[in-house]
Amino acid sequence: QVQVVESGGGLVQPGESLTLSCRASGNINSYVMAWYRLSPGRQREWVASITKGGSVTYADSVKDRFTISRDNAKNTVSLEIDSLKPEDTAVYYCNRRVGIIAMLDWGQGTQVTVSS
Repeated sequence: QVQVVESGGGLVQPGESLTLSCRASGNINSYVMAWYRLSPGRQREWVASITKGGSVTYADSVKDRFTISRDNAKNTVSLEIDSLKPEDTAVYYCNRRVGIIAMLDWGQGTQVTVSS
């Protein structure tokens, strides 16, 4: 099974930007890939998806600030987050998405903390 490794998180101030990366151990070119986040006290939530052809979908809460992209040659998926807010603080994960189901084993995720 394909495994994913997320990276790029960190401690940032409100208003700053960050780009997260997800590297897959195998070929994900045919997969719909997605980013999710898990905030303290909340369930893991889907935030963005990208099809093999590059069509994107975002959760309403993030669609003006998040940009998902992919590099099929490198089997990577990225998530650019602009104008970060404290409520964006979470562990961010990527996964293959089929319907509303995350199909792969979850990676370690990457922690994003937004604080002044």
